[in-house]
Amino acid sequence: MTLTNWAGNTAFRAKVVHHPTSLSELQSLVAGSPQVRALGSGHSFNDVADAPGDLVVLDRMPDAVEIDSAAASVRVPARTTYARLAPILHQAGFALANLASLPHISVAGSVATGTHGSGDAVQGLAAAVSALDLVTADGSVLTLSRGDADFPGAVVSLGALGIVTTLTLDLVPSFEIRQYVREGLKVDALAHFDEIMGGGYSVSLFTDWRDTRVWVKTTGELTADDWYGTRAADGPRHPLPAMQAESCTLQLGVPGPWHERLPHFRPDFEPSGAGDELQTELILPRRHAVEALRALFAIGERIRPVLHISEVRSIAADDLWLSPFRGRDSVGIHFTWIKDVAAVMPVVELVERTLAPFEPLPHWGKLFTRRPGCPDDFRELARRLDPAGKFANDFTRILLGE
Repeated sequence: MTLTNWAGNTAFRAKVVHHPTSLSELQSLVAGSPQVRALGSGHSFNDVADAPGDLVVLDRMPDAVEIDSAAASVRVPARTTYARLAPILHQAGFALANLASLPHISVAGSVATGTHGSGDAVQGLAAAVSALDLVTADGSVLTLSRGDADFPGAVVSLGALGIVTTLTLDLVPSFEIRQYVREGLKVDALAHFDEIMGGGYSVSLFTDWRDTRVWVKTTGELTADDWYGTRAADGPRHPLPAMQAESCTLQLGVPGPWHERLPHFRPDFEPSGAGDELQTELILPRRHAVEALRALFAIGERIRPVLHISEVRSIAADDLWLSPFRGRDSVGIHFTWIKDVAAVMPVVELVERTLAPFEPLPHWGKLFTRRPGCPDDFRELARRLDPAGKFANDFTRILLGE
């Protein structure tokens, strides 16, 4: 049986798939393999996780979650999903500052590819990492912590430095969120883009480049009848207008715990279209957002035939070397496509050309054709920690210019 990613559009080339049950077993596997990579939850849409040699899946490794209340941090196994982690943290009175739209994804895989949620004042998921352990090419364990010289290069790393086994994440006190959906946002309202995106703890725009809805997740109440020209949804909504909302987290302003409102989707349902889709996301500096969005609305007729929905989110800057948010407050423009690679890729190229003047960077786990240059600091780190390319694949070799 062929092993594929979640969407089924990428088949992994691994000769052998290993399921180690202990750290020592993993270390031996890595030390003895000429080529090896780890696979998380498989929610990438390109070949970033592909393995030309051995593939390691950490689903049988120990899975204890260790909360340090005094330090407001948690140490988690790489395999842990946010769906499993979040209720444990909430029960202990803690929260993560941000979550992605899907709670089904693994912590290590999400961090390694620069995955994020939305919020003007909140950073991507990787920015919560304060320490990590990884098994390096010779089988030894390297621990890096915030403040170490190599730490900013090891967090968003695309699996190119070693196999991450545990991560330590910053925590905040648990909090409640209300979620509202507003409909009928007009293109002219982009003049108020900053106010709209700052109108809640986490705000997303969902659009087909004709009709736009706003998802507002806020710690307070949203009481305005006419909020930037929109109207309140009269019932629960799914981001894809044609789909029923039972898989979505509770809306209509009902307060609930952070982990039951920040994601768009509930963990007890298959996410989104259950794999029947492809995805692209381009990350732009916040200052270009309005001009870039207007450019995309202008080609909406070209985008819509292969589009399920687009989502626009805001992300605060971080200092991680391969992060698309490095040194710049950002806006992510996400495209959920129909599952037809031949029809979709020409439109991906059109979107990339349209956004080229606005300094776009890709989400590493999505579909894109224009590969950015690799920062010199990350290239040097990868060559130092993995000189023989044990953890390399086609994706990372192209990135590193090898």
